[in-house]
Amino acid sequence: MDNNNACVVVGGHSAELKLRSSTIGPSVLDIGSLYEQTKMFTYDPGFTSTASCESSITFIDGDEGVLLHRGYPIEQLAEHGDFLEVCYLLLYGELPTAAQKKDFDYRVVHHTMVHEQMSRFFTGFRRDAHPMAVMCGCVGALSAFYHDSTDITDPHQRMVASLRMIAKMPTLAAMAYKYHIGQPFVYPKNDLDYASNFLRMCFAVPCEEYVVNPVLARAMDRIFILHADHEQNASTSTVRLAGSSGANPFACVAAGIACLWGPAHGGANEAALNMLTEIGTVDRIPEYIARAKDKNDPFRLMGFGHRVYKNYDPRAKIMQKTTHEVLGELGIKDDPLLDIAIELERIALTDDYFIEKKLYPNVDFYSGITLKALGFPTTMFTVLFALARTVGWIAQWNEMIEDPEQRIGRPRQLYTGEPQREYVPVSKR
Repeated sequence: MDNNNACVVVGGHSAELKLRSSTIGPSVLDIGSLYEQTKMFTYDPGFTSTASCESSITFIDGDEGVLLHRGYPIEQLAEHGDFLEVCYLLLYGELPTAAQKKDFDYRVVHHTMVHEQMSRFFTGFRRDAHPMAVMCGCVGALSAFYHDSTDITDPHQRMVASLRMIAKMPTLAAMAYKYHIGQPFVYPKNDLDYASNFLRMCFAVPCEEYVVNPVLARAMDRIFILHADHEQNASTSTVRLAGSSGANPFACVAAGIACLWGPAHGGANEAALNMLTEIGTVDRIPEYIARAKDKNDPFRLMGFGHRVYKNYDPRAKIMQKTTHEVLGELGIKDDPLLDIAIELERIALTDDYFIEKKLYPNVDFYSGITLKALGFPTTMFTVLFALARTVGWIAQWNEMIEDPEQRIGRPRQLYTGEPQREYVPVSKR
C-alpha cells in the first residue's frame, strides 16, 4: 500500500481508502468506497468530521483564527478592498484589474432594480411579518420573473443569475424593511456605491433629501465583506444540497435564506442584542456574568466564542474597530444597550474565565451593536446577513455545478427503529 492510501479494518473486512491532500489544512480520507468494501457507512452527526465537497473558495483554520478567501486574508480584504471587489474575487477566483472592477461594478449596479410587479408581492404579507419570512418568499419568486437565467447548464445564464442576485438582494432587503415599517419603497440610484445605495434605500423618504454618511457606508460595506462567505456552514451546505438536485439558483438561495434564519446560525447577532435587552442595565452585568460561569445555569452569553474559531474570530477584530468608528461618528452616548455591550466587551477581554475558555466577543456581537447604531431593528439583522452571504452562496453553487464529481446529495442514516414486522388488521389490534 502506498503513502496515498490508508487501510481500514472493520468487523473482519478491510478497505483500502484514498488519502486526498489539501493545499493547506488537513488531508481527508476518501470513504466513497467504504460501503462497497465493508458494507458499512460512517456516522457523523452534523457532518463535523466529513468533507462534503472539494472547494477552492474559502479556507478556515479555527485553531489559529485564520479566514482566507481565494488565499487572501479577510483582514486585508476588509481593510483595503470593497464588497464588490470581494464578490468578483469569490466568483472568478482572482482580484479584478481596474478595468475588470469598473465593468463588474457597472453590471451589478445596472441590475439593481427588480421587476415592478414584485412590489405587489409585499402587499400579500402581513405588515408585521418578519422580514426574513418576506425574503424567503420574494427571493424564491425571482425565478418566476427571470426565466432567461434559470438554465443551470448554460454558463452565461449562471453568471447572469449570479449578478442579478448580488444586485437585487439589497433592493429586496430594503423593500422588506420599508414594508415592515410602513414607509414607501425607495428605488436604487446608479450613481451610488453598493453600500451607500443600500443605506439610502433603507433610510431615505420621498419628502426629504438623504445624504449618505461615508463613515457609515464604509461600515456597512465592511459588514458585507465580513459575512460574504464562511466555507461549508449550514446555509451554504443547504444551498449546495438544494443545487445538487438541479434546482434553479434563485430557489437554492431561498433555501439558504431559510436555513440562515435559524438562531443558531444567522440569528446569532439578533440573539446577542436580545441578551443585552434582557440584562437591561450595566449594574446587572455581574449577575449575568456569574450565571454564565455557573455550569448549572442554562443562561449563556450570546455573541461570545465560536463553533469554528477556537482562537479569536479574525472578523471580530475588524468589526470591533468598525463598531467604535460608527459609535464615534454618531456620538451615541446615552444608549443603555450599547453601554452594556461595551462593558461586556471590556470584561470578556480581561476576565481570566473568558480568556481561559476563549470566550472572546465574536463578529455577531459587534455586528449586532453596529447595526443597531446604524438604525436597523433586530428583525433586520439576519436579512443583512443574507444579503452579504448571497455572493458566497452563489459562488459555492457555481463551483458545485462545475464539479465533475458532484452528485445529488443523499446522506445515509443509522436506523434505530423497529425491525421488519407484519401488519395486523385494526380489528385484531
